[in-house]
Amino acid sequence: MPDTSQIQDTVALDGDGHVIAEARHRAVDFLTRVQAEHDLPVSARAMDLTQLVVSELVTNARKYAPGPVLMELRIIGAVVEVVVWDSDPVLPVARAADAGRVGQHGLEIVMAVAQGFEAQREPVGKRITARIALPDDPGGDITGRRPQ
Repeated sequence: MPDTSQIQDTVALDGDGHVIAEARHRAVDFLTRVQAEHDLPVSARAMDLTQLVVSELVTNARKYAPGPVLMELRIIGAVVEVVVWDSDPVLPVARAADAGRVGQHGLEIVMAVAQGFEAQREPVGKRITARIALPDDPGGDITGRRPQ
């Protein structure tokens, strides 16, 4: 396994709704570089889940927090961490499942597909971190965890 301590990308996202698409493209470019330059396996599933998680976290940050959003992507071993910072100090809470509810399922989705999830208050705002395995599970099990 190559040294992954310095494989990261950080971007400030500010502006209109185009930043969500920009963040997804940035994630794909990052994981493509990870494969090509560092010879790390990145499954198609990991690529898709990373885009989904980036989209959900950046959408929530843009929707609920004023000002810029910072997104950091980093490789830790065989995992990609998606870290999103915004200026709102209120930590998100997953809501109980409700098939009749329209919208507001983003956090539930992220928690269901991520290997790990953390929400931390910062001196200014908060930082959300989701971890996604790069390779597919060799046992064929669906990775991720259920919201609690």
